[in-house]
Order: sequence, then structure tokens, then C-alpha cells
Amino acid sequence: MEFIGEAISFILNIDVYLGKIISQYGIFSYGILFAIIFAETGFIFTPFLPGDSLLFAVGALSALGSFNIILIVSLLWLAAFLGDTVNYWIGYYFGEKLISNPKIPIKQEHINKTQIFYEKYGGKTIILARFIPIVRTFAPFVAGISKMNYKKFVFFNALGGFVWVFSLTFLGYFFGNIPLIKNNFSLVVLIIILFSLLPIIFEYFKKLTKKS
Repeated sequence: MEFIGEAISFILNIDVYLGKIISQYGIFSYGILFAIIFAETGFIFTPFLPGDSLLFAVGALSALGSFNIILIVSLLWLAAFLGDTVNYWIGYYFGEKLISNPKIPIKQEHINKTQIFYEKYGGKTIILARFIPIVRTFAPFVAGISKMNYKKFVFFNALGGFVWVFSLTFLGYFFGNIPLIKNNFSLVVLIIILFSLLPIIFEYFKKLTKKS
């Protein structure tokens, strides 16, 4: 429970924590952010890591001169691209074994939610999933299990990663330091998270309606 509380605190106050990381690690902060985005997209065991809120906060801090905006966007796009690539091949070669192993904590509901998106959007899921927490982490894994054509996957992966990183980082860059947003950053982060979860909520209620 303590870990969960700390994780929630980190996400909601991500601007404060990022400021501490920058002051403590300086230029190595680029590598730390690369690792976070890579892990969040590359490993099915770390879907709890911040993605959308992190990119927005990075953009806001870049506007203040903490990061070079072109360098950080390029670096985080590469992290997102490589993360999805690694996750695809994990799913391709080890997916079925990982899911069927009771000792490995993979929630079947996360796989099911991702499969629902694939049934509806096909390969475009790789792009759309970038904006949806949890589904974002499991989409490339499920693509690997499904043996999606790799060239097709690479195209959607590269495009989706670029749109995700570019849009959210520059949103933070241009709007993150507006006084109303800056003074209510935790609330803004919460709104971003809730907004990104809307597709999952919509699909859930849609299924309930069909059952009834």
C-alpha cells in the first residue's frame, strides 16, 4: 500500500519530482526519462509508470530551459519506439508462455481490454493505444502474440510514438507554464489521466449495455 501511495504521489506531483531529478542528476536526467518511457512501453510488468503526465511535465520544464526541447522529444520518441519494439518481440516469442504461467502477475483483464481494441481498430491500435494507459503497455505485447506483420507494426509504432510524444510534450511546452495550469498542476495531471481513460470507460459501459 505504501508503494501505491508513493506512486500516486509521484504521478500527481510529477513536476515537483522532475525538478528534483534535474537538480540532482543534471544532464543524466535525459537518460532517466528515456528509461522511464522505455520501461513503461517495453515491459508488461510496468504499466503503472507515468507516460502522458510525464511528457506534459517534461514539455513544461523544457519551456523553462530545463531541457532542450528538440533533443528531449527526439530521445523520448526513440524510447517509445524501442520500448514497443522490445515488447512486440517479447510477445512474439514468449507471450503465450508468460500468460499461461500462474506465477507471473499478468492480469488477463488487461490482455482482454487490448484485444477488444484490436478487434475494433486493427493495426491502428498501436497508434491509438499510445494515448491510453495500460492498453499502451499491452498493445505491442498482444501484437507480438498475434504475429502482426512486423513491417506493418514498425510503421504504426514509429508513427504512434511520434504523435504521442510530440503532441503531449509540446502541449506542456506551450501551456504548462500558464499560471492557472502551473498552480493547479496536480489537477491538470488528474484530468489528463481521466481523459486518457475515457475510451476504456466507454467500452466498458458499452459492453454492459449489450449484456442488459
